[in-house]
Amino acid sequence: MPPVVEHEFRARVRGGTIVGLRTDASGPPALLLHGGPGMSDYLDTLAAELGGLLTTARYQQRGLAPSLTDGPRDVETHVADAIAVLDALGWDRAWIVGHSWGGHLAMHVAAAHRERLLGLIVLDGLGAVDDGGTAALGENLTAALSDEVRARVMELDERDNRGEASEADRDEQLRLLWPYYFGDPAAAPPMPSFRHDTNAFETWASIVDHFSGRTLERGLRSLGVPVLITHGDRSPVPVSEAARTAALMPRARLEIHADGGHWPWLEEPGWVRGLVAEVIGAA
Repeated sequence: MPPVVEHEFRARVRGGTIVGLRTDASGPPALLLHGGPGMSDYLDTLAAELGGLLTTARYQQRGLAPSLTDGPRDVETHVADAIAVLDALGWDRAWIVGHSWGGHLAMHVAAAHRERLLGLIVLDGLGAVDDGGTAALGENLTAALSDEVRARVMELDERDNRGEASEADRDEQLRLLWPYYFGDPAAAPPMPSFRHDTNAFETWASIVDHFSGRTLERGLRSLGVPVLITHGDRSPVPVSEAARTAALMPRARLEIHADGGHWPWLEEPGWVRGLVAEVIGAA
């Protein structure tokens, strides 16, 4: 497969500019949404996985350069940014593909702007019902840690929740937890270099508000586009959350990644690509 060539694009949004990269391919358009929240974009590897299959675009979510670094970070603003990116790309409709928090954001885009979707793909995302598995996520990530390391992770998490964490604090916490995002922690790849937005706690507060308001539970029930949800059976987000989410949508297809964790295209290259090819081929 030839290497993926990407070109920079810019989208005007409330308060500034979103900066991203797009491919020039012949496949259907697909907007890739990275996880976090408050992390630098890491979906170059997913764009490569889907190269030649979809015309992909990915962008740095607000809070980190080269996109705007100030302004609100609530779910509604992130959704508006995604729509502004579609507009800047000239895409009336596209597949929305999200990983982790990006998968949760993709569902919010679908619930608020279903007219802009060709389809929805959620890769090991937070769920749509109750707390989406967030409480279990923390418990599962820390279950195998020593008491000392677990205490340090909790200290860093509490600092982050108070809005007092530095970028170094967020990076330290992620490094301590990184192996446990994978089905086999001992085989986890080295953690890439991430940058961190220290105001991402604002997004988490908004996510919790939307869980309380049942935004996704109400908004996804009549979604008529094709939906693919993948989830690792060893993911720190319980696989039951993916099943509950898929059950909301009439055209949802749930695929469980055997022995997989939170990063399916890294753990088994080609697995995500094969499923996406099937789903877009049948759309």
